[in-house]
Amino acid sequence: MTELYATAIFLFVLFALLGSSVWIGLALMGVAWVGMELFTTRPAGDAMITTIWTGASSWTLTALPLFIWMGEILFRTRLSQDLFRGLAPWMRMLPGGLLHTNIAGCTLFAAVSGSSAATLTTVGKMSIPELRKRGYPEYMIIGTLAGAATLGLMIPPSLTLIVYGVTINESITKLFMAGIFPGLVLSGLFMSYIIAWHYLRKDERPEPEPPMSFANKFKESRFLIPVMLLVFTVIGSMYFGWATATEAAAVGVLGSLALATIQRSLNWETFSASLMGATRTSAMIALILMGAAFLSLAMGFTGLPRALASWIDSMNLSPIVLIAVLTIFYLILGMFMDGLSSVVLTMAIVEPMIRQAGIDVIWFGIFLVVVIETAQVTPPVGFNLFVLQGMTKHEISYISKTAIPMVGLMLLMVVILVIWPELATWLPDNIRGP
Repeated sequence: MTELYATAIFLFVLFALLGSSVWIGLALMGVAWVGMELFTTRPAGDAMITTIWTGASSWTLTALPLFIWMGEILFRTRLSQDLFRGLAPWMRMLPGGLLHTNIAGCTLFAAVSGSSAATLTTVGKMSIPELRKRGYPEYMIIGTLAGAATLGLMIPPSLTLIVYGVTINESITKLFMAGIFPGLVLSGLFMSYIIAWHYLRKDERPEPEPPMSFANKFKESRFLIPVMLLVFTVIGSMYFGWATATEAAAVGVLGSLALATIQRSLNWETFSASLMGATRTSAMIALILMGAAFLSLAMGFTGLPRALASWIDSMNLSPIVLIAVLTIFYLILGMFMDGLSSVVLTMAIVEPMIRQAGIDVIWFGIFLVVVIETAQVTPPVGFNLFVLQGMTKHEISYISKTAIPMVGLMLLMVVILVIWPELATWLPDNIRGP
């Protein structure tokens, strides 16, 4: 009964604060403060100061602002133009033609960004006008871009995986390794959708692209070399055990600054804009993590996570049924809250549940990212939908309809992960990180 009473209090205060438009980080701290005052004898102020400082001073968390800054720098370079120019010659030969540049471009930029919004904006600002000019259907341009941009959450370096790893105290490098194969499989599913459209909707195909010699294709590919080198340096250094996630992030920042300098797009204006953009995003995420750390402490004092985990255990749910329930839960939560907030808000309760059920926490992190990806393109709070609305001026309802097939493919990805969990666990189990 005490746990039920505590749950009711927590939820009431949380929704009251969120409903009054208080920042999510401050709302989490407010809920934790009320919980500490009502259900414990420990001074709330002392507990808050200690917990927030411990959470904010994590060395692992240092990777977060560095990866964000790397993405901000590249966002302000000519990378989108170079991506399209380098990928187009090879994509034009595939069924579906240049629509595949949306998928391939997002996959490639996701490997140096970690942000869904940055991936969407960078690739979209070049591919949308180019694909429109060539006569591709609008719903395919927008739908494939909305889905493919979510790969920024999956393919390393993923900001969501960093936050998840810090929250449950798990290796960021292992989580990054776990995300690579599922990210590529999901990318393949998106490309399969384009190929199916090519054969099923023959009347919607644009005029075929003019032929290009292999020599010209190879010549255009030179524009991909800098970003491919950056991807190998950042991701490869972690996979081969040469660097930790934080060290790789620092190398990534230096590499992106060098790339921007080579492209002659680095000046004081772009440097300061990238630095301020990274600072704003990092501060927002740090505040949420601080609030979540304090809330986890408060919930721990009430015994709520343990009680809920025991209750779930008493129901004798199989791991598959529990995953199905959590999928629905996170999809509903994602309709009203962004992905990072969903992770930090729920981990204090969900982590004991999945450990009790014997679910691998590395695998669960990848599952969680796929479900959060899906929530990025589902209304009413699908962040990618808002970004696309600003870029295309279409109504949210229209953009949501174009993304429905991509949502279906992401849910199929959840099923694939359940059937073949090794897809996420093989790399971290077989490659020793730093």
